[in-house]
Amino acid sequence: MAWSVLLPLTLDGGGAPAVAGLSRAIQLSVAPVFLFTGVTGLLSLFTSRLARIIDRTRVIQEAQATSLAKPEGDRSEAERLGQVLAVQRRRTFLINRAILAVTITALLVAAVVAVLFISAVAALDVTAIVVPLFVAAMGSMIVGLLLFLLEVQLAISQNPRRYE
Repeated sequence: MAWSVLLPLTLDGGGAPAVAGLSRAIQLSVAPVFLFTGVTGLLSLFTSRLARIIDRTRVIQEAQATSLAKPEGDRSEAERLGQVLAVQRRRTFLINRAILAVTITALLVAAVVAVLFISAVAALDVTAIVVPLFVAAMGSMIVGLLLFLLEVQLAISQNPRRYE
């Protein structure tokens, strides 16, 4: 059987090597799975922030339209709301990029889990694959967190009196 050369797991009578190999594969895959769980929590947080930004943008757009529709036409209020909308667009951009970076992190961590599992089952040395994948995942996570930090700072600067 050609597979018996590649896979140390055998299903014929001697099940002990198969169970031990599978147990080792699961152990190697567990730690990145915890990281994956944390990443999904970040994605949930980021998407809820995006929803709040969008809701706030809609309210500001309505207020700006109302301000422009008034017969006396208070242009200063409409201009101020336009500036607030520009900040909201910037916040939307930042949080969207943070979501993208953290989603890439999740994909890379999932790839690490898959490669680790395959390597344990197939008894292959995949260090040359796992290390760059993991480093790329951490780099992407750092980028996502920095973008999130920028978005939070921008949100705070929008209303500084609340945070004094």
